[in-house]
Amino acid sequence: MGGFWPVPDVLAYLAGEWRTERTVRDLASGSDGTFSGTTAFGRLEGGGLLSRESGTFVWQGVARPAERTLRFLPGTTPGTADVRFSDGRPFHDLDLGSGRHVADHPCVADLYRGEFTVLDPEHWRTVWRVGGPAKDLVLRTAYTRVEGTR
Repeated sequence: MGGFWPVPDVLAYLAGEWRTERTVRDLASGSDGTFSGTTAFGRLEGGGLLSRESGTFVWQGVARPAERTLRFLPGTTPGTADVRFSDGRPFHDLDLGSGRHVADHPCVADLYRGEFTVLDPEHWRTVWRVGGPAKDLVLRTAYTRVEGTR
C-alpha cells in the first residue's frame, strides 16, 4: 500500500462497519494504551452518517469498555463532511478528495491536530497529535472495512 487513495465522496466511503485498532501514547509520562473494537457508520435521517465506535480500551493494564458517537454531516462542498460531536458541537471538517486531510480542533488550551489518510477502498488511518498544557498525546488508529458492510 503506497500513496493516498482519493475519495470523491467521504460519506459514501465511510458508510458501513470498520474494525478499529488504536494506540495511545502519553508523551509526558511514557504510558501506552490500546483500543480495539468497531466503528459503524450508519445513515442519519436528513442526511449524513452517525458514527458509533465501541470496544475495549486498555490503559495501564486496566481494560474497560469505551464508546464514542460522532455525526458526519454533509460538508459545505460536495463530497466533504462536517464532523460534529454527538451533542452537535463542531469537531472538524473532512475532505478526502486527495486521499489525505489535516484538521485542527482547539480544545480549551490544547490543540488536536488530526491527519487522515486513505490507503485503499478497505483501509484508512488517522493520527491525532494532542498538545498543550494539559495533554501531550499521540493517537494512531487503523480502520479496516468489515467484509460485506459497504
